[in-house]
Amino acid sequence: MFASTVPYSFDGQQMLGYLTYDNSITEKRPAVLIAHAWRGQDDFARQKADEFASKGYVAFAMDVFGDCKNATTDEESLELMLPLFKERKLLQERAKAALAVVCEVPYTDSQRVGVIGFCFGGLTALELLRSGAEVRCIVCCHAVLADQLGDVKAIRTPNKPKLSGSALFLHGNDDPMVSSHNIQSTQEELDEADVDWQFHTFGKTLHAFTNPQANDAEKGLLYSPLASARSWHAINHFFTEQFNSTKESQL
Repeated sequence: MFASTVPYSFDGQQMLGYLTYDNSITEKRPAVLIAHAWRGQDDFARQKADEFASKGYVAFAMDVFGDCKNATTDEESLELMLPLFKERKLLQERAKAALAVVCEVPYTDSQRVGVIGFCFGGLTALELLRSGAEVRCIVCCHAVLADQLGDVKAIRTPNKPKLSGSALFLHGNDDPMVSSHNIQSTQEELDEADVDWQFHTFGKTLHAFTNPQANDAEKGLLYSPLASARSWHAINHFFTEQFNSTKESQL
């Protein structure tokens, strides 16, 4: 198994991604981009990359914050996240930079690239879709869907009239960070853009339910083994469906 950190850049900002794949497979194959949560590219994101690589995909954990910055407190996380939450065009361009890296990998089938994001990374995946980037599909796990956090309001850019790719959303019904209005407006937006979307909601489930390190119910952050297992079953099925929806070579 090949695994390496990969430096790349956008507009003078240095990034450090994590690339991994099974180098015993010589033919081109689908790729999965992993968009990290608000702490930055961490062990969780890299472990997910390793898991997707073990399934035969080219996997790349992007570095949206740059310099592989990692926050250790909520305050540090907000400081890193809020500028990109606000400037959605910048978030889109940084995600596109990571997409370009994975598409340049010789083993990547650039017509079959999926994106998965967690929390803030779910928003990153959604913004990549909104940008009109050529991705086969996106998966948003307990994603940030709001356009305003506190006093910070997002500066959105208009979507393309028709967006490329399908979308899967995995959501905890008791997630305090996502309102019913956020969900409805996102669904209406995707309908308008003619996107094939699914929205799976898990009852009695809070935010960050896929992350075993999430253990703060008072803040609405709590790992759920059952919802996590169900979500990964849906994710694997979704990627298999999306990546094998043409007559191209299958894994």
